[in-house]
Amino acid sequence: MIPAPTATLTEPARQTPVLDEVDVLVLGGGPAGLAAAAGAAGCGARTLLVERYGFLGGMGTAAGVTNFCGMHANVHGVLRQVVQGVGGELLDRIDALGGLNTPHLLFGDRMAAQAYDTAAYKVAADELLAASGARVLLHAWVAGVLMRGDGCIDAVLVETKSGRVAIRAQQFIDCTGDGDVAAWAGAPYEKGADGQDMMYPSTMMRLGGIDPDRAGEAWRHVADRMHEAEARGERFPRQGPILRPQKNPTEWRANVTQLARDDGGPVDGTDAWQLSAAESQGRRQASQFLGFLRRDMPGFENAYLLDLPPQLGIRETRRIIGEYVLTEDDVLACAGFDDTVGVNGWPVEEHQAGRVEFRWPYGTQDAAGRATSRGFNHLPWRMLLPQGIDNLLVAGRCASMTHGGQSAARVSGGCFVMGQAAGIGCALAIQQAIAPRDLPIVDVQDALRRTGAWLGQDLDPVPPRI
Repeated sequence: MIPAPTATLTEPARQTPVLDEVDVLVLGGGPAGLAAAAGAAGCGARTLLVERYGFLGGMGTAAGVTNFCGMHANVHGVLRQVVQGVGGELLDRIDALGGLNTPHLLFGDRMAAQAYDTAAYKVAADELLAASGARVLLHAWVAGVLMRGDGCIDAVLVETKSGRVAIRAQQFIDCTGDGDVAAWAGAPYEKGADGQDMMYPSTMMRLGGIDPDRAGEAWRHVADRMHEAEARGERFPRQGPILRPQKNPTEWRANVTQLARDDGGPVDGTDAWQLSAAESQGRRQASQFLGFLRRDMPGFENAYLLDLPPQLGIRETRRIIGEYVLTEDDVLACAGFDDTVGVNGWPVEEHQAGRVEFRWPYGTQDAAGRATSRGFNHLPWRMLLPQGIDNLLVAGRCASMTHGGQSAARVSGGCFVMGQAAGIGCALAIQQAIAPRDLPIVDVQDALRRTGAWLGQDLDPVPPRI
């Protein structure tokens, strides 16, 4: 472990210029932030989104995930697209750019995911926010918060190439993934299942030069070939490989790495030294896996590393404690809530040391062994409301969830749902001159439905099957 700093120094006082004053300030441009900014701006709020990279998409682009999970659910045995609204509009825009695959089945036909090209995602995200009226500040790193005497946030401090600036807002939405803004503002949070352990990060990779005819359905055979290689003495950082083609059939993605500290525990995405060491570790693992593919997988003999993304993929760090904490049992029991703002249809996907464990919703099974439960849980409005701060919402993987609940609802589908609800809620709170926690939930739900969002209640029409 890297030791903590042993010395401090005092910086001189400074006058920080106020760059802007807006109604809603969204921090982080991943799926949650995209949906939050579009949701708030669509309700008429003057909205600004701040993102540290020069593009939007979060882990989906910056970490090279290239795959939407949680957009679909197995509803009583039928796969349906349950995330609509802003998330559905983004998919349509990516598809119009020729960068979206049709959904592919996972675990037999129990679940579906959908691959995309990262370049198309970046362009579609730009178009989505421009159409909504939200403004975007890129290459801007959130560095701190300034509080008011009433326990509300006054401004967020941001580092830019033009220097440090402050941005004031009436309402703030933390979509940073790590819960940076909420933690700096004093909101309570947890980190790790037992205060120490978290899910392991990964380095994603895209491969080019694959012969699709010879590769065939390589995803069905890669795990067996890895076991054979291990019998010969080769070692892999984790079991449960994901190897799938992209829109261009000669281009594939691989999700097979696992990044650990020297003591074997998961890398902490809020620790600068651990992040730095993990980046090179991930690239080494990617290179090793490429060698295995070239040697042992038909059709991959001429494969090459097409892309290693700008950062490793973080799955879990801080989880802010809100008015409700979504649990693993809520996911497995397909829990319903009167204050639903949308649904999560993804199972618990826990990245443990050396492996990935999936846990599926409870429910009876048909003769083929397929679950016949409704296959989704509601995501309640209260999980977006951090305790103790009235003008801050959280959305995305840092929202109020236990380790097990977050292992499911952290994926992109759930993030779109939470983000859009947070953005709309902030705009409505400003219009009604009340705190978001005091909003009548029916107002939020009605506004979400007007955008085409699906809340998973009995009165909602059944979403389309895939």
